[in-house]
Amino acid sequence: MKLSTFQLVIATLAPLVNAFPAAILEAAANDPTLLKRAEKFLAERQAGADAATALFEPVPIFDAKKQYVNVSKGSGHEYVAPSSSDLRGPCPGLNAFANHNFLPHNGYASVQQYVDATTKVVGMGPVLAIFLSALGGALDGDILNWSIGGKPSLAQGGATGILGNGLIGSHNKYEGDASPTRPDLYESGNNWKTVSQQFQELIDYSPGGQVTLDSLTSFRSHRFDKQVANNPYFFNGPFSGVLVQPAAYTFIYRFMANHSAENPIGLLNYDVIQSWFGIQGSNGNYNAVQGTERIPDNWYKRAVEYPYETTYFLADAINAAKLHPKFLNIGGNTGTTNSFTGVDIANLTGGVFNSGTLLQGNNLACFVYQLSAQAKPDILLGALDQLKNVIGRVVGGLGCPQLKAIDQKQLQQFPGYTRQAVYG
Repeated sequence: MKLSTFQLVIATLAPLVNAFPAAILEAAANDPTLLKRAEKFLAERQAGADAATALFEPVPIFDAKKQYVNVSKGSGHEYVAPSSSDLRGPCPGLNAFANHNFLPHNGYASVQQYVDATTKVVGMGPVLAIFLSALGGALDGDILNWSIGGKPSLAQGGATGILGNGLIGSHNKYEGDASPTRPDLYESGNNWKTVSQQFQELIDYSPGGQVTLDSLTSFRSHRFDKQVANNPYFFNGPFSGVLVQPAAYTFIYRFMANHSAENPIGLLNYDVIQSWFGIQGSNGNYNAVQGTERIPDNWYKRAVEYPYETTYFLADAINAAKLHPKFLNIGGNTGTTNSFTGVDIANLTGGVFNSGTLLQGNNLACFVYQLSAQAKPDILLGALDQLKNVIGRVVGGLGCPQLKAIDQKQLQQFPGYTRQAVYG
């Protein structure tokens, strides 16, 4: 029996889709009309970054009542600007959630509050939400709570010491280099202030009035190359680079696009992305106003039937890596610009994984999720145990080879990995 293009894609990505709602995939595979639509979309996108949409959103769905996010006056979620004591950091989405009271306005929240906000407001899948929220608690907070910005004060209920630095203080653990709109820490001295020129470059890579996943992936490639050329301490970490960096780009489109009956997959025009990033002005004259990120008026999230789950996210990461294999190059500059040196994945993982098979089956998922517990060896044992429990639940059905540890010596040649970050 000859398989259709769409059926071949399903077969190729089968390890990634086994957790996806079976009824939706069945409908796409068995309905000739839907199958034809999906094949057409896939053919149009086969050389682009957005091939996963045909697989995970094969049926156009829009329900205005379910998808509307009410931030109007009197909703309890109207925009309120942050005060000087409120915590804001490098993630525009989390900043916006706090500005609209979907997270505590002071920017310090519990793991459960992060799960609730990300699933409710933008349609993140619950497994991915739990993983990312628990990761924040383990790497940036006191296991149960963490800050979207810097170190919280005792008055805010924050932890102190090694576990209390927040998202700003998690360089090479949760936050990394080559951000779309934030500077690299060791190049500019901060990793959280929006750079107007970088936002302009993002727009320049997205002509025609809208930002797409394809344009974001091309922009990511540009940012990667630019940091190699300009930042002597650029570091593409095994977790912060391979998993967190693609999230910084794909999340922009997957979570910020406005959905409608005409554009059920989502349309991210310049006005919408400006609102999410706290950018004033117009094309050619943008100005970033720190901490003013807001959810646009008349904004509709992704269809509730299509939560952006771990399976979807990994498919996006794989598509981007197939277009730009350098995204999987673990390593960095060695103290001078244009000195990028890679490490052998087999040496790093004691032979558990290798570069030749990283994109086969579940290997990339197994690699990045297990490496999240190896981010940097400065988190306390309780946090690490908690994180390993969450990771175990995420990778439990993937049949992963067990990665007990990584060889830290492979990474110590890179000053961007070994330098001690200082946070005010």
